[in-house]
This record gives sequence, C-alpha cells and structure tokens, in this order.
Amino acid sequence: MSLLTRTADLAAVCARFAKHSFVTVDTEFLRETTFWPKVCVIQIASDEEAVAVDALAEDLDLAPFFDLMANPGVTKVFHAARQDLEIIWKLSGLIPAPLFDTQVAAMVCGFGDQASYGELAQTICNAPIDKSSRFTDWSRRPLSEAQITYAIADVTHLRDIYRALVAKLEKSGRTSWLADEMRTLNSPATYEQHPDTAWERLRGRARKPRDLAVLMEVAAWREREAQSRDVPRSRVLKDDVLIEVALAAPKTAEALSQLRTFPRGMERARGGADLLAAIERGLARDPKTLPKIERDKRGNASGGATVELLKVLLRQVCEANGVAAKMIATSDDLEAIAQDDRANVQALTGWRREMFGLKALELKHGRLALTLEKGKVIAIEWQEAASAESVAAE
Repeated sequence: MSLLTRTADLAAVCARFAKHSFVTVDTEFLRETTFWPKVCVIQIASDEEAVAVDALAEDLDLAPFFDLMANPGVTKVFHAARQDLEIIWKLSGLIPAPLFDTQVAAMVCGFGDQASYGELAQTICNAPIDKSSRFTDWSRRPLSEAQITYAIADVTHLRDIYRALVAKLEKSGRTSWLADEMRTLNSPATYEQHPDTAWERLRGRARKPRDLAVLMEVAAWREREAQSRDVPRSRVLKDDVLIEVALAAPKTAEALSQLRTFPRGMERARGGADLLAAIERGLARDPKTLPKIERDKRGNASGGATVELLKVLLRQVCEANGVAAKMIATSDDLEAIAQDDRANVQALTGWRREMFGLKALELKHGRLALTLEKGKVIAIEWQEAASAESVAAE
C-alpha cells in the first residue's frame, strides 16, 4: 500500500494528480478529546493511482496538498464533505474548489436523505466496504496495513460513484440543483465557529427573554473557553448544565454550587468566576436587543394537521420525482408553510417551488387532494376530487 510520509513524495504525487480532471479525497481524523478536529491521514486518488498521506509524519509539509485543493482545473470529490472541509479550512484557510459532494449529489438523484459511502459503493459499484478499521485510533503509529487499505478504499470506489452520479445528473437535467445545494459547503461561514452564535445550538431551550439573554452569554463563554483550550464543549460544561445555569441565573458562587448538575468545586475556580461574569452580562442585556423567541406551535391542532398532510405530500412528490425529501423541505420548512403562504423557506423558491411548494399551498387551501391508488399516495386537483366523490356517491 502507498503511504506517503515525505514532502517530496507528496509534491510529486500532487503534481501528477493536477493533470487529471478530478481527484477523490477523504480524511481520517480524531475529535473525541479536542475542539478542533486533528487530521491523521489524508487519502487522495486519481484515475491512475491512490495514496494515503501520513498527516502526522514528522516534518511533512502539506502545502502541495493544499495547492492541489486550490487548483481550479481539478474537481475535488468528497463524500459527506463537511468535516473534511472544516479540517482543510482550519489548516489552510481555503475551501477546495471546484467541489463535488457525492452524498449531496446522491440526494438529488434519489438515493435517500443521507446515503452512506458504503451504501453507494454497494449500489453503484457492487463493492462491499470492509469497515473493520473504522473505529481504530488513527493517531497511533505505525499505521497497520489493514488501516492503510481501509483508508485508500474510501477514495477508490468514490471515483466510479462520482462518474455514475454525474451521468445521472446530466441525464435528468439536475446539475444546477447540485450547484444550488453546494453553496453552503462552499461558504467559509459554514466552518467558522463564532462564540457569539454558539447559543443557536440550544435556542429551543430558552422560553423567556431573560433566559435567552443569559444563555447567549454563557454559551459564548463556553465556546471561547473550549476553543482556547482545544477541548470539546462538554469538557468545559455539558449542555444540560449550561441550560440549568442559564435558567437559574445564579449571581454568587454559593448559588452556583447549589445547582444540581454543576461540577463540584468549579464555582471556586477561575471558570466559576468567568461564568458568573457571563451571567451578569446576560442579566444586564437590553431585552429589546434580543432575537425573537420562537413560540412552540405544537398546541395548534389545525396547524399540526396541516403539517402532517404536507409531510404526506412531500413523500409523494419525492417518490414521484426520485429526489430525497431533505433536498426539498425540512420539518421546520413545513411548519413555516403551514403558518405562512410566504414563508422564507427554500421549498417556496426555485425548482423546489415548482416541484413541491405550489402543490403544498394548493393542499393547504383545499385545492389539492391526496388519495390512494393501488396502494400509492397520489395528488389530484380539487375539482377531480369532487368529481370522484360524486361518482362514488352514485
């Protein structure tokens, strides 16, 4: 197996890869004990060869790899690219371009919401993937032959998967759909970890302005602490503890220590003092400057019924058009449509509107009906539904 440990070898390989129209890329990394992912192995393949790069090799310079990632003449093919791209962005400040994510393309082509690499390899290439090395420690050296073989397999079948998906996209005329979906992956904002927006991961837990204000401050404090120490957020304070702190908003170290889940002794440490300062900042915030709190709509029976019907319609539309439901609308999108005909959601714009959005509005206002035909859900215009009911009555 080909494992590169020297910069000169990596530069030579990347020079050869730069002559191809596309390369497939994957990474093996660890994140269990750090905030930022620690890259251990990088796999790259062209049509002619496939290699693994020991990213932890002493004195190895990854600059040739980053140059290849920035080469505008070579498409970089990943599967479920987000974490791989976060690693590359963190190390180099660049996002590989042009970019192709086979998981996103598979959704456009109707392979399901989040088709795994193994599923696509089996379906498209008829090649089962050996996952025996999946959970090994990629930071330990030397790497075993089994680990290297496993790692390289993650980019070899990806070549055929890429070709097959490109052919399906071109045949169905959906290449532009993929470009639309790739905008998020291509944006640096996707990979930036801003402490001031850390509260958004927990936004549904704050139901009052004061709670939200404190949550915003303590979540930002935890994010800064985790980043500076390069440890997982939970190593600083677990989510449930952070929520309890935000809701209780203790003002003294003693009050902090009385919280049921708060780590014993932390109230007397620097972290406890910093946390109390964050709570104080939250309590001092002007409620008028806070984001709007989204109210729970589950008590709205009619709205809930509408959402359930929209889910059935979405499933029917997706099956009929061979596209994953996640590509068209999320549950939050459906709730928004149920509440507002002009909701600011993707399902009501562009090709999604033509395929699903307009039908969703018709269904919501009683101008479209859902029925069963030979065990399959079909949508029919209201007038057709009314005619069918008349025939049945006769």
